[in-house]
Amino acid sequence: MEREKLKSRLGFILLSAGCAIGIGNVWKFPYMAGQGGGGAFVLFYLLFLVILGLPIMTMEFSVGRASHKSPVHAYQALEKPGQKWHIHGYFTLIGCYLLMMFYTTVSGWMLHYFYMTAAGKLVGLDADQVAGKFTEMLASPLIMGFWMVVVVAIGIFVCARGLQNGLEKVTKVMMIALLVIMVVLAVNSMFMPGAKEGLIFFLVPDFERMKEVGIVNTLVGAMNQAFFTLSLGIGAMAIFGSYIGKEHALLGESVRVVVLDTFVAITAGLIIFPACFTYGVDQTSGPSLIFITLPNIFANMAMGRLWGSLFFLFMAFAALSTVLAVFENIICCGMELTGWNRQKSSLVNFFLIIALSLPCVLGYNVWAWDGFAIFGGAVLDVEDFLVSNLFLPLGSLVYLLFCVTRCGWGWDNYKKEVNTGKGLKMHDWMRGYLTYGLPLIVLFIFVFGLYDKFIA
Repeated sequence: MEREKLKSRLGFILLSAGCAIGIGNVWKFPYMAGQGGGGAFVLFYLLFLVILGLPIMTMEFSVGRASHKSPVHAYQALEKPGQKWHIHGYFTLIGCYLLMMFYTTVSGWMLHYFYMTAAGKLVGLDADQVAGKFTEMLASPLIMGFWMVVVVAIGIFVCARGLQNGLEKVTKVMMIALLVIMVVLAVNSMFMPGAKEGLIFFLVPDFERMKEVGIVNTLVGAMNQAFFTLSLGIGAMAIFGSYIGKEHALLGESVRVVVLDTFVAITAGLIIFPACFTYGVDQTSGPSLIFITLPNIFANMAMGRLWGSLFFLFMAFAALSTVLAVFENIICCGMELTGWNRQKSSLVNFFLIIALSLPCVLGYNVWAWDGFAIFGGAVLDVEDFLVSNLFLPLGSLVYLLFCVTRCGWGWDNYKKEVNTGKGLKMHDWMRGYLTYGLPLIVLFIFVFGLYDKFIA
C-alpha cells in the first residue's frame, strides 16, 4: 500500500501544531501560570520549551520521516537486527488510546458549554447556579455520553475521508478559525478595566512573587508544562513526520510548531487574566476556572453570550485538533497492524474508542469511587495520571535514547535525517547536552511527577 502524503507544508505545520495545541494550552496553562506567580512562570516556561520540548520533537519527526511508518512499526524500519526498540511502538499506540479515553469526554464538555452558552442557557444565572450546571453535567452520564459520542463521530468521520481530503483540509480551516477567534477574544480582553493589572501579572516577571510561591515549585511547574504541552512521547508527532518529504530540515519545522503552540498558550493568558482582574476572580482557581469562573464572567459582561460562545467554540476547536491528530495515529497504526483499509480501521475504532471512553463518562456518576481520590477523584484523573506521568515522559525518553545512543538508531543517523532539507540545522556541539543532559532532565520530570503525586 503506497504511503499517503500531506498536500502542503502548511498542512503539516498546522496538523502538528493542532496536535500540540489542546486543552492543556488553554485550560491548564493559565491556571498553572497563575499558581506559579505569573510572569516568572511564563519566562521559564518559554526557556524549557526551547531546551526540552524542541529537541525531542525533532526526534519524533525524524523517526517518522526516516521510516515512513506509523509509530507502531517505525522502530522496526530503523533499529538494528535483534534489537527490541520496536516494543515501545506498541506502547505508543496504548498511550494514544489511553489519552483518547478521557480526552474525548473533556472535548465533549467544551461542545456542551458552547451549546449552553450559544443557546442562552447560562443567561441570568447567579454564581451558584452556574456552578450547579457543571455539577449537573458531571452527574448525567447521558449528557456526557452524548457529547463524547459526537466528538468520536466527528473525529472518525474526518479521518475516514483520507489524509488530504479529510484530516488536512478540515484541520487547516479549524486551526485558522481557532487563531482568528483567539485574537478577537484577546483584543476584547485588552479593553476590560482590569486589563493593565492582568497583563502586568501575566507578562512581567516578579521574582519576589516567585519566591513567595516557591522557586522550586515554579521551576518544576514550568518544566512540566513545557514538556507536556507538546504531546511528545506517544508517537503523535512521529505520524506526521512519516507523511512529509525531505525538502525542509526538521529543526526549523519543529520551531514553527512550537511557536504556534506557544502563541496559543500566551494568547489564552491574554484572554483570561484581564477578565480575572476585571471581575476580581482568583486567577489560581485551577480547572474550575474554565467551567465555573469564566461562565460567571460571561454571564455578567456586555455581550457576554457572544464572547462566551466564541470562547467555548475556540476551546472546542483546540480540543478537536488534538482528537483528530491522535485518531489519525490510531487509525494508521490499525491499518499497518491488520492490513485493513482506512475506512475499515476507522469504523472499528469508532466503536472501540466509544467503548474505551465510557469509564471516564461513568466515573463521575455511576462508577464514582473514593479509591480514586489519590489520583484526583475520578476515572479521568487515573487515566490522565498514566498518560501525563508515565507514557509521555518515558516515551519521550525512549525516543531520545533511540536517537542519540549507539545501541539505538544513533546520533549520526538522526543528525543526517533531521538536517536533510533547507532550514535550521542540528550541530555536533549539541550532542553532549542531548546525550547526557536532556535524559537526566526527563528522568527528573518523571520521578518528580511520581513523588509529587504520591509522597509530597
